[in-house]
Amino acid sequence: MAEERQNTDEEPAEVAEPLAEAPDSPDEDAPPLDPEAEARRVAAMSFIRRLGDPILKSSATPVDRFDDSLRRQVSRMAGIMGDAFGVGLAAPQLGLSQRLLVYRVGPDATLVALVNPELEWMSDDQETLDEGCLSIPGITVDVERPVYVRVRSLDEKGETQVVEASGLEARVIQHEMDHLNGVLILDRTTRDERKRALRELRDAERAKERDQAA
Repeated sequence: MAEERQNTDEEPAEVAEPLAEAPDSPDEDAPPLDPEAEARRVAAMSFIRRLGDPILKSSATPVDRFDDSLRRQVSRMAGIMGDAFGVGLAAPQLGLSQRLLVYRVGPDATLVALVNPELEWMSDDQETLDEGCLSIPGITVDVERPVYVRVRSLDEKGETQVVEASGLEARVIQHEMDHLNGVLILDRTTRDERKRALRELRDAERAKERDQAA
């Protein structure tokens, strides 16, 4: 029987960022990216499937092989997530129908890979915060989620693990698990928030078209 492991590392509530996945561009108050980091960011974002791609609305397939290929996939996802300034990434966002996600809730935090995750418990206590998504860059919407969760999954070696999380970590896990079930933040928000987000997406696309035509 696989060893059960407990992950209780939590991000302090007072420093938790509200976004489940990092926005398309760095914080405006942060120093400009050096050209190499910006090039890595652009390259990473080119791998990520965007709103409208059918795989983002499909349920992913359970992982049944725990081999070097899976571990390489976890490493690749972690690299793309980091280069794109994300805190979480699910396999479907890279076009892969696998029930696999990775996340890291802080620069010094340990990378966590959840394979075939199952939500065992969620708190009645809920909180509404802005969420962004690498697959819908530049857009944030209000999403209500439980503050505490317990998730049972396998790791990339096929070992059982139980993650008890709160705050940002719990939100990131739920956000990425949604991707495994074909659910996006636009499906989790209110009708008004969804309409606003879609309007902003249309406006951004028109502005891009005007810039390209100029």
